Amino acid sequence: MPIIVNLDVMMAKRKMSLNELSDKVGLTLSNLSILKTGKAKAIRFTTLEAVCSVLECQPGDLLEYIAEEGK
Repeated sequence: MPIIVNLDVMMAKRKMSLNELSDKVGLTLSNLSILKTGKAKAIRFTTLEAVCSVLECQPGDLLEYIAEEGK
């Protein structure tokens, strides 16, 4: 998939664990884990807003587009 989720990078920069982020954002560990591993098919804007607020970042810090070769 050409959309890369850099949630783990931002969490590392902020020295925040998945448990801590889960508590602050109000999402389950399993949902955050799916997002972190890039297995999510979609993300709600409210979720993106909450994560950005807690991590003090922009949506572009979390999501990256990389074109697939040959397309």
